[in-house]
Amino acid sequence: MSTHVPIAIIGGGLGGLTAARVLHVNGIEAALFEFEASAEARTQGGMLDIHEDTGQKALHAAGLHEGFRGIIHGGGQAMRLVGPDGTVHLSEKDDGSGGRPEVDRGELRDLLLDSLPADTIRWGKKADGAHRLDDGRHEVTFADGSTVTTDLLIGADGAWSRVRPLVSPAEPTYTGISFVEADLLDADNRHPRSAAVVGGGFFICLGDRRGFLAHREADGSLHVYTALRTGEDWLDTIDFDDSAAAKAVVLSHFEGWNDNLRGLVADADGALVPRRIHALPIGHRWDRVAGVTLLGDAAHLMSPFAGEGANLAMLDGAELGQALAAHPGDTEAALAAYEAALFPRSEESAAASAAALETMFAERGLEQMIEFFTEGPGAE
Repeated sequence: MSTHVPIAIIGGGLGGLTAARVLHVNGIEAALFEFEASAEARTQGGMLDIHEDTGQKALHAAGLHEGFRGIIHGGGQAMRLVGPDGTVHLSEKDDGSGGRPEVDRGELRDLLLDSLPADTIRWGKKADGAHRLDDGRHEVTFADGSTVTTDLLIGADGAWSRVRPLVSPAEPTYTGISFVEADLLDADNRHPRSAAVVGGGFFICLGDRRGFLAHREADGSLHVYTALRTGEDWLDTIDFDDSAAAKAVVLSHFEGWNDNLRGLVADADGALVPRRIHALPIGHRWDRVAGVTLLGDAAHLMSPFAGEGANLAMLDGAELGQALAAHPGDTEAALAAYEAALFPRSEESAAASAAALETMFAERGLEQMIEFFTEGPGAE
């Protein structure tokens, strides 16, 4: 079964939702196709710091900034930098004056979802591929056998985008960093030692090209990322179905580290979750292709170490919607204007993310991060 929509957004993440919302407030309707079965299909989780000049700018364009202020996690901008021996080298409190307040990803997604007409999102639509038709339109094929044709195809479908091949042959490559994610639930009551170690906001512990990154979540849990500079196949050597064995393998890389730090993994609740960190080439761009564009990770996947991914995806979505509203009847002019701003912005952020990865996971990563925070990014 095939249908036609004037504008099709593939991917219902924060970037795709922001694009749909900004188009909607400007009187332009779009259909959004999302592979998840429903809004409740899985827990979104995770904390995001939303930046004044990117993510918050997008929320203003979407008319949702006041709603955003209502879901800010107080205290979430606190930060603690710790060494492998447990020494706290830097501790900053959240006094409410910072420009990067923390919110729960799921609550931010709900804010965007609730702002759209109910029929905007077509759930359970996993894109298998896309191709150009002879009449200049594009067709997307979904895993359920259905198809959609569209005059404007927007690829907001993440790292392994099915839309990207229409404009670029680039594919994500492994950055050299692997994560193992863990959760400690109801931390103050069930894991007071770990709660005291992490503190009230973002926690960084680095040493010898590895470390622990953690957030205190709005629900009182701790979400921990164990990060290692290691080969791409390392995660394949671990049996994650056996939590005890998986914990032992991960902790073997942290022999001699403070026991309270090791407890972030040893005491974790539930299964550990592996994740390789991939990125597109810095400066990824493409020649203008009529009737199609990309946003978010589909356009500029980068490592998470500059905190820009979600913020840029939302800004991309907002600016694309605004460009289309500013060029009624001339989609190609709108896309050209959008991409002219997208490419240099994303190149700058991707370079910063890659540089942060190299700084944090160098042999002297802790010392370099202390210098960064105390002396500024230009310090020698």
